[in-house]
Amino acid sequence: MTTEAVTIITGSSRGIGRTTAELLAQRGHRVVVSSRNQDRCEAVADDIRSAGGHAIAIACHVGHEDQLEALIEKTVAEWGQLNHLVLNAASNPVYGPSHQVDQEAFDVIMHNNVFSGMRLSHLAREHLARQPQSSVVFVSSIAGLLGNRVIGAYGLSKAAENQLVRNLALEFGADGIRVNGVAPGLIRTDFSKALLADERAVKHFEQTTPLQRIGEPEDIARVIAFLVSQDSAWLSGQVITADGGITVTGGF
Repeated sequence: MTTEAVTIITGSSRGIGRTTAELLAQRGHRVVVSSRNQDRCEAVADDIRSAGGHAIAIACHVGHEDQLEALIEKTVAEWGQLNHLVLNAASNPVYGPSHQVDQEAFDVIMHNNVFSGMRLSHLAREHLARQPQSSVVFVSSIAGLLGNRVIGAYGLSKAAENQLVRNLALEFGADGIRVNGVAPGLIRTDFSKALLADERAVKHFEQTTPLQRIGEPEDIARVIAFLVSQDSAWLSGQVITADGGITVTGGF
């Protein structure tokens, strides 16, 4: 057992996940860096350790049940406990209108973005329940709150994920486990590269977002850090929208 919080972050070899792993390590967490590629995970974990933090790398494809089980088992075997689970991994194989989404793509999106988070949460539950002030954090998206012409199926999965936050908060609350989410707006990551490659779209977002800029991974990592901290001890079943204000614009 360790006195520091042990936190798994899925999808943490780059973007929001990596930045979150680095920030939590700076704040004293022992972090588990996880994504599909072990080498990329090792590189991030090495960087964290070089900066004085504690990290291990455990590859996990969230679409595979055996790998979800191994992620939890290996974490607990290494550090003896699990305090927080950050569910950041997501899939979006289609960028375009909904008629381009076939059955296979739809199943991948819903399985990887919704079912896997539910399943991993349940696998982690018994370990989280043993720790005081434990939590689960889902990284959702404003695509689950607004209509969208190009990532509509992804948005469907994120709307379902927002409901999953509420459901699991009810189910896990008796064990003292808080379940919350954060719904980012447009963030400057590889996941958004198709949209960020369109200079006109970027300019439009900058002009129409109240804070007049594209979000950075650090903007979301700080919200996640809040959600796994004691500062949010009375918060559960909530999805915080972190989008620079874009969802409150009404066209006026």
